[in-house]
Amino acid sequence: MRKAIEEHLAGHLQVLQLVVAELPGPIVAAAELVVKAIAGGGKLLVMGNGGSAADAQHFAAELVGRFRRERAALPAVALTTDTSILTAVGNDYGFENIFRRQVEALARPGDVVCGISTSGRSPNVVQAMEAARSMGCRTLALLGGNGGQMIALADVALLVPSDQTPFIQEAHLTIIHILCDLIEQTTLPAEH
Repeated sequence: MRKAIEEHLAGHLQVLQLVVAELPGPIVAAAELVVKAIAGGGKLLVMGNGGSAADAQHFAAELVGRFRRERAALPAVALTTDTSILTAVGNDYGFENIFRRQVEALARPGDVVCGISTSGRSPNVVQAMEAARSMGCRTLALLGGNGGQMIALADVALLVPSDQTPFIQEAHLTIIHILCDLIEQTTLPAEH
């Protein structure tokens, strides 16, 4: 068992080293995208499936609540949390439309719509990202592998260089924490 633990942690560290080498610029661009939307009166809408749904909720919670600093609440909504909407839309329109319908209802031009997908091929997230772009929203994607269909739909794509779902998800959480830190620092009033 110890060997399995060591192998997992070694893989995790290897992916994080690649994130350090390849993603600082895109991470800054993603934070700036969200900050600009919030400064302009917009919001962040976040979505994903499974573990990525949990990451979406975590991202929104850190912004609405607080990450590390006391500050005003920031407008962020996880589209993964309303079971009545998810089940009604899934039942009436199909599971592939659960996020698209929410984007159509809640997003406005200038908002940032963020899709999280380890493969970049989740049909329900892809459809929502397409809808967001057609509505004049900015799009952000946290991805893995080759980015799938979503990479072409993102104004800013944070592509974790791995094809291993657990390592991608672990990197996504780390990236989300970095984004929250950068967003929080940027949206706080300057100290005198």
